[in-house]
Amino acid sequence: MRKFRRLGICAAAILAGVVLPFSYVQAEEEDNKEVREAGIMTERQLGIKALPDSGEAARFTYQSGLDFEYPDAVRGIYVTGPSAGGAKMEELTKLVEDTELNAMVIDIKEDHGNITFEPEEGSPYAEVAEPFIDDPRAMLEELESKGIYPIARVVVFKDSLLAEKRPDLSFTENGQVWKNGKGESFVNPFMEEVWEYNVELAKQAAELGFEEIQYDYVRFPEGFGEREDILTYGQGKYADLEMDHVQKRVQAVTDFVEYAKGELKAYDVDVSVDIFGYAATIPEAPNIGQNFSKISSNVDVISSMIYPSHWGSYFGIAKPDEEPYRLIDEYAKVENEVLGKLDDKPTSRPWLQDFEAPWLYSGAMKQYGKAEVEAQIKALNENGIDEFLLWNAGNNYTSNVDYTPMN
Repeated sequence: MRKFRRLGICAAAILAGVVLPFSYVQAEEEDNKEVREAGIMTERQLGIKALPDSGEAARFTYQSGLDFEYPDAVRGIYVTGPSAGGAKMEELTKLVEDTELNAMVIDIKEDHGNITFEPEEGSPYAEVAEPFIDDPRAMLEELESKGIYPIARVVVFKDSLLAEKRPDLSFTENGQVWKNGKGESFVNPFMEEVWEYNVELAKQAAELGFEEIQYDYVRFPEGFGEREDILTYGQGKYADLEMDHVQKRVQAVTDFVEYAKGELKAYDVDVSVDIFGYAATIPEAPNIGQNFSKISSNVDVISSMIYPSHWGSYFGIAKPDEEPYRLIDEYAKVENEVLGKLDDKPTSRPWLQDFEAPWLYSGAMKQYGKAEVEAQIKALNENGIDEFLLWNAGNNYTSNVDYTPMN
């Protein structure tokens, strides 16, 4: 770990209920800069390397000591904390090694708010740790030896643990932290303290050796616009903006993504964001604050969740779950058009479905196996999209799938 890291001061303050102005954080960054320039610590002590000076002040990037090559095209699977730290990791590693797959998206911060490894002593994240991954560095070294590209998944604004600890950073109703129909709570994207809490954790993942940080749940709760009038929550610096509520939500979510990428610039990692697929088909998702183009403009990779089972009647397809090729083909055409309008478009790497959706059926349900997974990949490839990720919540992936790129 870097010796000059903020030592979790910001996160500790958040968990303790102390409001920490961003001016403090900025001032501390300036202090770090002075320390570096004064040569009080050597580059080796700092864990960084100097990049060539191009007339500006010398820039530095953190070096984890691991060396991963970006694949020809990322083709990955989702891996939970328990899987990554348990016996199933051997099975999943073999799957990647024996196929055209080459990457893993590994939970570092889960949907409930837990982190999946034991942080360093005194870390403010210790109380939310479920250390499924006993030795994340050893895990990454093993992935390095096998040429498997590691991506750290960090769930951002769905965080029941932080919401209960700090109701002032969440949404309350009648004095209680609000929960959705599944009993889950969200923290407030307007609150910059929440940004800091998640980005500091992402920096630790980068220090461990992850090559990419993937942010998930970068949004307000579903249907937020329908209940915003009955919830109590702060708007921070957005309170006085002359915008309607929808645009404030969009601005806050977009600003978080821009901030997160900027903060990770010195770590030489890519930044990706998971986003609802339908967000690409509309100007912006008003309830949740996701604007596909604005988020895409601030990331290296955009990962739309385009599981056929998660669409209603769309693109003229009455039952998308039963027509995976057609759904993905129609979506890809729309996404290509939207991304094509951006000056600096990110890599497209959608999430594909490798699971059944029994909730859609009263009788026999559509089975997802080799043909259905391959159909989705084929649809992407035919539209010039070569990267993808496979989702299965239990990490039980279909056998004998041909992941070979068409191009």
